[in-house]
Amino acid sequence: MLDFRKTRRTGEEDVRVTPRALVLGGLTGTPDSVKRHLEELEAIGVRRPNRAPVFFQLTANLATRADTIQVIGPHTSGEVEPVLLALPDGIWLGVGSDHTDRSAETIDIPLSKQLCQKPIGAGLWPLEEVADHWDRLVVRSFIEEGGRRVVYQEDSLAEMLHPHILLARLAEAVAPLPQNGLFMCGTPPALGGIRSSARFEVELVDPVLDRRLSHAYWTEMLENVPF
Repeated sequence: MLDFRKTRRTGEEDVRVTPRALVLGGLTGTPDSVKRHLEELEAIGVRRPNRAPVFFQLTANLATRADTIQVIGPHTSGEVEPVLLALPDGIWLGVGSDHTDRSAETIDIPLSKQLCQKPIGAGLWPLEEVADHWDRLVVRSFIEEGGRRVVYQEDSLAEMLHPHILLARLAEAVAPLPQNGLFMCGTPPALGGIRSSARFEVELVDPVLDRRLSHAYWTEMLENVPF
């Protein structure tokens, strides 16, 4: 079960959710954003998908509220993503990280996604409160590099398809997002190329309603122990 805090302009409410589905959206941006993201993936040896957007269905228990995740090997990294959660009272918006095994990604993209947990922040906003100014929202991520906290990704959601369009395309390509289903909406390109960091932070900023959602987590690399 995952604990969230639903924040409306009229108040707050805590909710506990057992995810029924976890779907990742890829290449969900504008043509220019998709082109830049494909170029950075090709730079690390990832083959170009033959269509866009793409959708990956993963096991729902990869979604986590943890502040530390375990990874295998040094070649993993996070990606800031808006996250949609379908609840009985509507679609809610949060922020999370599609943490990915970059070594495996050069072999099989769905496998690379399945190998890592997906940290998600506690805060949720009603999608209906931001749908009319989606293009004004901003996503950012931060990594630690050279002992400093640096911006790793930053873009407005004007560079990403509107969630109503994404959900409609998901329903056409796979199935409608079920109740208690999570959908990660895609990510902007990294600034300076894809690279690893032991700490990763994500945030979603709404400058219109002057609020912010955020989450931070550490990665713990498992040692390869011979048997």
